[in-house]
Amino acid sequence: MNILVCGAHGFIGSALCASLERRGHRVVKGVRHATHADEIQIDFAAPPDSLTLRAQLDGFDAVVNAVGILLEHGEQTFDAVHVRGPIALFDACQQAGVKRVVQISALGVETGAAPYFTSKLAADRHLQSLPIDWQIVRPALVYGTHGTSARFFRALASIPLHVLPAGGHQRLRHVHADDLAEAVARLIDARTPARQTLDIVGGEEVEYREMLAVFRRALGFAPAPSMGMPAVLVGGTAALFEHVPGTMLTRDTWRMLQSGSTADVAATTALLERAPMGIRDFIAQDEAASLRREALEAWRSYALRFALAVMWIWSAIVSAWLHPQAQSLALLARVGLHASAALTALYAASALDFTFGLATIFWPGRRLWCAQIALIVAYTAIIAIALPDLLTDPFGSILKNLPILTLLLVLLSEEVRP
Repeated sequence: MNILVCGAHGFIGSALCASLERRGHRVVKGVRHATHADEIQIDFAAPPDSLTLRAQLDGFDAVVNAVGILLEHGEQTFDAVHVRGPIALFDACQQAGVKRVVQISALGVETGAAPYFTSKLAADRHLQSLPIDWQIVRPALVYGTHGTSARFFRALASIPLHVLPAGGHQRLRHVHADDLAEAVARLIDARTPARQTLDIVGGEEVEYREMLAVFRRALGFAPAPSMGMPAVLVGGTAALFEHVPGTMLTRDTWRMLQSGSTADVAATTALLERAPMGIRDFIAQDEAASLRREALEAWRSYALRFALAVMWIWSAIVSAWLHPQAQSLALLARVGLHASAALTALYAASALDFTFGLATIFWPGRRLWCAQIALIVAYTAIIAIALPDLLTDPFGSILKNLPILTLLLVLLSEEVRP
């Protein structure tokens, strides 16, 4: 069969293309920017006119719409990508005589109030109203090694303390991308009854807290302690975080998590003619080590930078305003700085510390880490020579420079050159 997969460069779309090609189908990829012979340009954010779209669909036996966004960005809005674009595609499929159309929707659209759900449902409803053979697939959360949500959940699992929203009792039944791709391939088959709406889920239902524990164990980590976060606090945090570019926590994603992502597995089992994979089978032993490193890399540098930024900023505030100035000036006198020179050095050092703190948050990079290392080494050398008694401070105020230098060396070694 000649099959067009829209959204072919996406996580789900790429899995669908690979599955269909393995079955011997000729697959053409609908993408935003076509650069290869097996691609055509179909951009739902700026869809072509109906005549152009109708002409693009000539000769296709089936069309799969796997286009979707979790968060809006610029022209990529729910109305454009989930509603107007798909509706134009479905109408063109009817006009072009496409034999079968498969819409990848989402589990929970019938009851979910988030714009993600309501926009998906609008396209589903339009497709159901057309006199063509259609299949609507509503998958639960889709797991795949390279999926954005899968990476996010693995990163959360790798953190040594699990913060559980509202106790982490949300029910989930992840479906593996390979099982979803196989289900869609079977629905494209002309022998499969048409005009079906199917929930596609995985083989095992778990709570959110269990999901983190399963992923953590599969990645080779020891069990992590956990703490609950009240729902109202999660909602407030989501309201703040949704203004951060690239965030996965917004009020909409929090509402989606609260509603859960699970359904009866019977329809999936019947379609696949076998039980779908369960969450404990998702991470293969031979990929656990690389996924473990990837999970740690997702948050480790942020944690280190946060600790560094707090250290620099707090040092600046304490030195400039909180610590008794007379004691600071007495120490500076021992290194040969007096009167105005001492005050200038005190406030200049505080300003430099504060600048380093801000730069650690907003402008991290190799030059910054090197500058911080140089300053700490210089501070330590001056103190060791001029104030040797501080080396034997019972609180180790100078010795603590060693772990800070180690932290900076870790950041420096992991920095990727542009």
